[in-house]
Amino acid sequence: MITLEVNGHAHQVDVEPEMPLLWVLRDHLNLLGTKYGCGIAQCGACTVHLDGQPVRACVVSAAAAAGKRIVTIEGISQPEMHRVQKAWIEHQVPQCGYCQAGMIMSAVALLETTPKPTDADIDAAMTNLCRCGSYARVREAIHAAAKSA
Repeated sequence: MITLEVNGHAHQVDVEPEMPLLWVLRDHLNLLGTKYGCGIAQCGACTVHLDGQPVRACVVSAAAAAGKRIVTIEGISQPEMHRVQKAWIEHQVPQCGYCQAGMIMSAVALLETTPKPTDADIDAAMTNLCRCGSYARVREAIHAAAKSA
């Protein structure tokens, strides 16, 4: 049994220690907002926060996440929608939406460390891939969220 703190709640999961955190979240805790994209930490669809840092859940083992604070897309909107999520809607960022949870998680982490990011800061932090190409709107939304703080 591994104990994981996810979105402020402790969960006991009976999984192999090397199971990727992504599959624990999706298959054992039914938190479906974190998506599988590539499985090799390149696309960012599976981005979650681990002790406040954005990580790719497809390559972090359950054992490595034990004892750390895990926050998923479901957890950032508690008790209300996060300012980044509001900016995403206001600036109509999503097209297909598949990568958006990971994008939002990366943007939230960026604003935690860099409250007033430049375009260069955003470009450096937002390494998530989006097949729809909504990168310009992502940048606009991050600037708007920064101003709303």
